[in-house]
Amino acid sequence: MEWLDEYEKLVIRMDTPKVVIDNAVCPTATLVQVDSARKRGVLLEAVQVLADLDLSVKKAYISSDGRWFMDVFHVTDRLGRKLTDDSVISYIQQSLGTWTEPSQPAALEGLTVLELTGVDRTGLISEVFAVLADMDCSVVDARAWSHRGRLACLVYLRDEDADAVRVARIESRLAPLLRGDSDACGGVVAVPACSVAHADRRLHQLMYAARDQDRAFPTPSVSVESWAERGYSVVTVQCPDRPKLLYDVVCTLTDMDYLVFHGTIDTNCGEARQEFYIRHADGSPISSEAEMQRVSQCLQDAIERRSFEGVRLELCTPDRPGLLSDVTRTFRENGLLVAQAEVSTKGDMASNVFYVTGTTTGQAVHQSAIEAVRERIGNDCLVVEEHRPQLYQKTQPDDRDDRNGGGIGLFHLSNFVKRNLYHLGLIRSW
Repeated sequence: MEWLDEYEKLVIRMDTPKVVIDNAVCPTATLVQVDSARKRGVLLEAVQVLADLDLSVKKAYISSDGRWFMDVFHVTDRLGRKLTDDSVISYIQQSLGTWTEPSQPAALEGLTVLELTGVDRTGLISEVFAVLADMDCSVVDARAWSHRGRLACLVYLRDEDADAVRVARIESRLAPLLRGDSDACGGVVAVPACSVAHADRRLHQLMYAARDQDRAFPTPSVSVESWAERGYSVVTVQCPDRPKLLYDVVCTLTDMDYLVFHGTIDTNCGEARQEFYIRHADGSPISSEAEMQRVSQCLQDAIERRSFEGVRLELCTPDRPGLLSDVTRTFRENGLLVAQAEVSTKGDMASNVFYVTGTTTGQAVHQSAIEAVRERIGNDCLVVEEHRPQLYQKTQPDDRDDRNGGGIGLFHLSNFVKRNLYHLGLIRSW
């Protein structure tokens, strides 16, 4: 029936997010506005798309009004410039402008993921890759994080290298290494690559599951308070800004089963302030001091996992069997601890990035160790950076117009969002 077809078209239009990308409002930033029916996880989806493109979220407003949700992001690229690449703008519009689940990248078809968790120590990554090389396993991609003595790692293997018999052998060899000398849990789980929707999110989940619940750490960067009159719990994050900070916070809240109803994000001179008004999935706020402390600690952990200080080593070289084993063994022999690793292959080339410290996390790396690594690996294929690249630069005097212009631009574009936040008492009148 014709009227039914028109009704279905209307429903599709109502349920499809409206994405507006504006380069005209602010002279130094691009505004990305997502207006949609409220759906669980929609905020994380939006932030994830921006994070995967290495975009800087300098300001943002988040607001839900009944069944509707609006996010306004004030973004630049990693160099602080507006978005001018048509392919990037088109990708954002296509990714955020649909409710359909993202398709599995073709590059991950036919792959199996080994999820590794265990007790971290100097040389552990090297030993893991040495075992895989000894078993003739070709590592297509890998991600690894270490934090507070724990390691989480995702290793992507081709399906032919990960049949049931070989996985059992891999597990038998790696499990003792991952457990170390302690009684802490550690092990190997093999899953299809299609089940790992996003590598960074999965690493957060693995680290969260392996957290030490008996230890208490100070959390100066995160506070959680109750606002009983409005039925919200208020989460405030204040810390130095860095790449993917917003993603790490929103990802953690989502995986802890909290919903973000409103929020404001602002950065200034390299410092970030994020405020979120949250409830449980059932609509209730956090009800106990113990739960507030747990949320604060989990968010602090998520922030710290990527807050790295040390040396960044980038290796680009033709791929070959045993490459990762040889490179990480060189790190181990020179007393370097791999705090994070990002490994990928494209065609016959390997692109590997390692973030290393001294033998203890946070310890300075001696120049002699770096020179030894250079000599062993080769100067032509190794790039060394003393610090992780900064996402934001300190504001210069001539940037005042940027701050004022950005505020004005956001006010005009997100007037509806800010009006909601003001009437709810979540922000002050300007």
